[in-house]
Amino acid sequence: MPGDTLHNFYSDHHGWLKSWLRARLGNAADAADFAQDTFLRVMQRCDLGAIDTPRAFLRTVARGLVIDHWRREELQRAWLESLAHLPEAEAPSPEAREVVLELLERIARMLDGLKPRVRSAFLLAQCEGLTHVQIAERLGVSVRSVERYVAEALYHCYLLRYGDEAEA
Repeated sequence: MPGDTLHNFYSDHHGWLKSWLRARLGNAADAADFAQDTFLRVMQRCDLGAIDTPRAFLRTVARGLVIDHWRREELQRAWLESLAHLPEAEAPSPEAREVVLELLERIARMLDGLKPRVRSAFLLAQCEGLTHVQIAERLGVSVRSVERYVAEALYHCYLLRYGDEAEA
């Protein structure tokens, strides 16, 4: 019976996961929230009976949620720090701040699957407007490597955006 499987899965692993998260986060309330989010994500996307190593699987999902959370906090901190340097008259409204922060989070999630050099080359090209020669010098690689990195990043973003449509 699916309800029994869900109940047993939750009962068998919730306390362990919450303890594991608390050890990493240092906060019982955040650990409880992340544990709930982890179980929700697993229940929405997985056949619980097909999971061979539940704790390893839960740990992987929870770690991803925590990393996403830390990345969002870092983005928010950087964004607020950059706003602090603006004259008050030029500062965006609270609504505009939220829109930009949401956009930054979406971009970070899109780039998350890239290798560090690929991500760096892409960001240097797109955000700083550096040429491939300048990027190659900065990264200590060939111009051909930079061309490959940027192409790989663009293809990655394309697949994330149009993947299902491109395969049809």
